[in-house]
Amino acid sequence: MSIRKTNFVSGEYYHIYNRGNDKKIIFHDTQDYKRFVGILNLSNSTIKFHTSDISKNMFLFGKGKNLVGVGSYCLMPNHFHIIITEIEEGGITKFMQKVGTAYSMYYNKKYSRTGSLFEGKFKSKHINKDVYFKYLFSYVHLNPIKLIQKDWKDVGIKNKSEALIFLNEYKYSSYLDYLGVKRDENIIINREVFPNYFSSKEKFQKEIFEWLSYKDL
Repeated sequence: MSIRKTNFVSGEYYHIYNRGNDKKIIFHDTQDYKRFVGILNLSNSTIKFHTSDISKNMFLFGKGKNLVGVGSYCLMPNHFHIIITEIEEGGITKFMQKVGTAYSMYYNKKYSRTGSLFEGKFKSKHINKDVYFKYLFSYVHLNPIKLIQKDWKDVGIKNKSEALIFLNEYKYSSYLDYLGVKRDENIIINREVFPNYFSSKEKFQKEIFEWLSYKDL
């Protein structure tokens, strides 16, 4: 994955995203999703990691200081989203370089391919308004609904109960972490450096649906 020469500002928030070349699938099975999620954890450190560390439990690896704070993330079959803030100077670029390199090496070896896996440089958008932050936070966590209703963003969610059941079972985003589900992946999210919007999981589940309708962006 190519690296953007962008000056990210510490304390500001960013939406980072990218997809597979030609919109091709980059996560084919459970192993692929789990590998990328584990790499998100391993990459967020001033300490380098090696292939041997990935073969172990990727959530028990001893880390140095975090490069970034991750507020939310979601993996979809051919793309990913991350809401992030920089902690160390140059942290976002370093973090994304580690993530892209580690996953591409894994993917290319597993599927016997060569060349770039991702569609050029990762994309970033500065989150400069609270209402925009809430909209993106909602959009990232509700993204998996595309897998059961492709047009949900354009026409609305047709069956909210079905959508909630699906989201409650979708393991490859930070949605479950905000519901308070205890799992290894909890370590990826750093709520302390993000706005404290939610006092309960009920408030979280209610408001992310409301925030998606925000238009003042």
